[in-house]
This record gives sequence, structure tokens and C-alpha cells, in this order.
Amino acid sequence: MNRYFLVLDAGTGSIRAIIFDTIGNQIAISQYEWEHIAEAGVAGSMGFDFVRGWELAKRCIRESIALSGINPADIVAVSASSMREGIVVYDGEKGELWGVANVDGRSGEEVSYLKKTFPSLEAERYAISGQTFALSAAPRLLWLKNNRPSLYEKACYFTMISDWVLFKLSGELASEPSNAGTAGAFSLKSRTWDKSEFQKCGLKDLFVPIRESGEVLGHLSAEASRETGLSRDTLVVMGGGDVQIGTAGLGASKFGDAVVLGGSFWQQVVNIPSDAILSNEMLLRVNPHVVSGMSQAEGITFFTGLVMRWFRNTLGCGKSYAELEAMAKDVPLGSYGITPIFSDRMNYGEWIHASPSFIGLGLDESKYNVASMFRALEENACIVSAINLENIKAFSGVSPDSITFASGASNGALWSQILADVTGLAVNVPVVKEATALGVAMACGIGSGDYKSFEEAGSAIVKMERTYEPNRSNHTQYKEIKEKWLKVYSKQMELVKEGILEPMWKAPGI
Repeated sequence: MNRYFLVLDAGTGSIRAIIFDTIGNQIAISQYEWEHIAEAGVAGSMGFDFVRGWELAKRCIRESIALSGINPADIVAVSASSMREGIVVYDGEKGELWGVANVDGRSGEEVSYLKKTFPSLEAERYAISGQTFALSAAPRLLWLKNNRPSLYEKACYFTMISDWVLFKLSGELASEPSNAGTAGAFSLKSRTWDKSEFQKCGLKDLFVPIRESGEVLGHLSAEASRETGLSRDTLVVMGGGDVQIGTAGLGASKFGDAVVLGGSFWQQVVNIPSDAILSNEMLLRVNPHVVSGMSQAEGITFFTGLVMRWFRNTLGCGKSYAELEAMAKDVPLGSYGITPIFSDRMNYGEWIHASPSFIGLGLDESKYNVASMFRALEENACIVSAINLENIKAFSGVSPDSITFASGASNGALWSQILADVTGLAVNVPVVKEATALGVAMACGIGSGDYKSFEEAGSAIVKMERTYEPNRSNHTQYKEIKEKWLKVYSKQMELVKEGILEPMWKAPGI
């Protein structure tokens, strides 16, 4: 009998279903974009449409099966990942009441209220959960209580969005650490809910059981089988948050493994012990890994891929990224002193970014042009990544000896070399660069008994395509450029704090 895994990936911009064989080969994929609903009169709102979302998920499942040509009975397990932080609230009959996507920002007043009413609470919670109020569940649920009291009265449970996908398939409500941890009311050390935050904030107990990634939740329900065409014998397996399960999909399942994910946002992730003592500065986010007993320190560089897309479509006149990199490869290190101001280094406790700009442009067309500005953006993304990695090392004591570089940016040879030169670390680029779905397939394999662990699955499935060694002379020069960037950025941030310029982004309550 042939054996296959079906993966559902509920991202910020789309839902997709991918079928893999047991050794990680992609067999078929179906994908649809979806939109999150801005609620009329609610500033910053971005609701999650669970009705439309499930219709699209079912369509993706049916189409992926049809495209694969396989017998649905050969799909032995299904699992899911999703954007982190997004939540769905249910009533006592497990009916969906309300949901928000990860980018929902409606709870600014609630964040401000919590900071003023309980001045020490955020720091106390960070020490336990590795999260701040910025994207966590408590302020959003407090908004629901304050603004939609009739819905809040009916609320009995909440889960993350990947958990909601698995609930629709199995009928069982549960959550797993890597995504549940981003809700904030969670203990990194014990890898289970910490209910004290909700109690202090005046919220009721809405918690569901915690199951580890790779654990079997149940079998496909009769209703889900009718709606999707999947067999009732198919196992429904706990998945994970997109970043954490994506790093497992890159083989990063051991202590000290480091990954840079170069997508719309960039994440710099290092595996650390789950009992690590967190810094009082709250510079970095810390999340449970999908690997039991392990956490991940995370730096986030905002909008890096989106900035590149903007540059390509405007100043780049629609040239491809490959064409822009070809132009930029002849620009000397440092890009003639051009300093891009977009994302700041990670400062989780005061999450705000300066006004977007380029500093240091000149009028010599042979130097200050599309090619040099593009290289400056690539250098800048790597500089911010290096700072975040240094901050991770400073608080955790974990010092990686190499980086796995994945997602769209890792397709760029120049960018990969710059990352090696700036960080001073070898950069490994895997064959499969979009690893979130592959990590979920590994979870399926653990649930089905094909693999014992994420580490075993990674050893069997993950292959590296190429490695970039750092140029030590370039590394020394980039250290000086990094110090200059820090000074320039701080000056630009002063203009934002004085109200002269608008920030690129700021967290609710800032």
C-alpha cells in the first residue's frame, strides 16, 4: 500500500493543501487566497472568516486529491499549520463565535489599559511565556468582553487557527505548544497553559487541552469525510505554528540550531532550552518549539520581503529579483554608504519602527541608483538579522556555528553570501526552501508511526543544496557598517517619537 500525508497550511494570505509521500516528495498542491475582514467602525480590525475559510479548505483538499490521482484511503494522516497569534472562539456546543487573524490590531485600548492597571504584569508574563501583550490573546479577548458582551457570554473555548483546522476535520478541540504559546497565557517551562494571566485580566477560563505536535488527535469525523472526500480511517495529527514547524521542516530540531526565514517578514530563530531564564529587557520573543523540551528565541525583521516587492514594483520598474541581484552584484560592499531605514532590530517590549527612508543618497548616478539601493536593502536585512542573533546569544548563551537560510530570499545567491559575510557564520541553503508544509508532513509521519521524532524525520528528508562560507575581511567591514546603521536608525526614530514622522508600524498600545 502506498502511504501519503495531507498538509493544510493556513497562512496570512492563503490556504493551501499539499500532499506528500512519506519521504517528503510533494505530490500535489491546491491553493486559494483568502481575505481577512476589517470590521466596520473597528480600527485595526482584521477578522478571521471561519465560514469562508472552511469552504476554501475543503476545496483545496478535494482538488489536491484529484490532482494527485491517488486513492484517498492511502492518505494515512492529515495535519495543519497556520499563522501564529490568530484565534477562534467557540461556544459550549463547539460552534464558532468569533475569530481574528494574526494581524488584527483592534485591541490597542485594552493593551494600554492592562499596562496602566497592572504595570508589572507584562514583564511578569514575559518571564513565564516569552510573549508581550502586542499580539497575545488576552487583550483581544478583553476587547470581545468589552465590545461584544453577548458573544463573550457564550464563549467557552478558544484555539489557534491551525487547531481550528484540525477541529473541523476531527470534531476535537485541542491546541499544541508552538502556536498556543503565542497566545501569551502559556508556560514555556511546563509547555501547558498558565491561567493566571486570564484570571488577573478578568477573563474566564476558555482553555482547551494541550497536545504535542505529532500526537494523534483522533480520526477524521464522518462529517469531514463527507465534505472532503478523505477516508474516516485517516489520522488527524497535531501540527504547529508556521515558524516553529517550518524550522523543524528544515531539520532544525537540535539545541543551538539556527534558522533565518527570509519571507515577507524575516525571522531569526535559535533553539534554546525550555527552562532558559528570559531577559528583563524583553528584546526578543521566545516561543515553544514543536520539539518537546525545547524553546526558540526569535527575532523578527518587519516587512523585509514586502519592502523588496515595493522596491521591485516601483523603483525597480518591475524587474525580477534575479535581474536586480545581477545588477547589484557589481556594487561594492557597503553600497556607497546608503543606509536603508525600514525595520528596526527586535524590541519586543516597545515594538515600533522608524519612518521608511533611504539615508545617504548622493547625486552621482553611477553610484546612487537602482542597483546600489537594492544591494543596500539586502545588506540591511542581513545587518538586522545579525543584531537579532547577537541579542539571542547575549541572553541565552547559545551560539550557533551556522545558519540554515530558507524561504524566498534564500533563492538569491548574493543575498545568501551577504548573510554569511555579515553574521560571520556559514549559511546553508536547503533544497526545499518553503519548509512549513514539509514540517507538518513530518508531524504526520510521527503520528502515523513512520518517524519517531522530528529529528529522525529531518535526517531522512532534509537535504542541503549549497553552502556559503563567510569572507572574514567583509565581516570586519560589515561590523563597522552595522554600528553606523544603529546610530542613524536611532536618530530617525527620534523624529517618530517627536511626532514629526509616522512610524512604519507600531504594536497596539504603543
